[in-house]
Amino acid sequence: MENKRILIVDDESDICEILRYNLEKAGYSADISLSAEDALLRGLSSYDLILLDVMMEGISGFQLAEMMKKNPGTASIPVIFITAKDREEDVVHGLETGAYDYIRKPFSVKEVVLRVGSVFRKVANQAEKTDTITHGCLSIDTNSKKAFIDGKGVDLTKNEFEILLLLASNPGTVYSREEILKKVWPEDVIVIGRTVDVNITHLRKKLGDTAGKWVTTRHGYGYCFEIQ
Repeated sequence: MENKRILIVDDESDICEILRYNLEKAGYSADISLSAEDALLRGLSSYDLILLDVMMEGISGFQLAEMMKKNPGTASIPVIFITAKDREEDVVHGLETGAYDYIRKPFSVKEVVLRVGSVFRKVANQAEKTDTITHGCLSIDTNSKKAFIDGKGVDLTKNEFEILLLLASNPGTVYSREEILKKVWPEDVIVIGRTVDVNITHLRKKLGDTAGKWVTTRHGYGYCFEIQ
């Protein structure tokens, strides 16, 4: 299983710890924020899913979800509300913000983990239909052969795009320079391994401070894509 990153946003620390323990036991990586304000400071675009309480001091869960949907860098991140607000109008409002699910407190931890898995499967199916690969602030349109950071196009050469597509399509998989050369460059073109290094350097610079760090070096092995 790809190590999906989940952020739990709830002002009840006991609930957060229980959820984190069980999500990590299920194979996910989980962090905790005890307020929406803290969650915003963490950089939400690096997470694959947000578990979000509604009733918090300051910025509410509904407000945070609405802020995420207005930001191209976080708009595609799935949100699951976990809250004691169980009136029908609350559920409707939560789903209208674009949330994938709405779980009422008190909840079954096992049910939460199952619903998280269900949302990830749904997101994967949608990505296959739209031919778009999304990782936080980065999205790659395989049809138009374009990459975007926070909704803004990134000016990549053909080889830079193909390297990014190869790595981002297979997160966590390490590719040697020779493998990248074989998959990206035509067979009749003679290039050396150093060419890959140069293209990786340019690619990281163009992707910026956040997404550029996701193209990582495994010394002695090659390169891979992993959100840190």
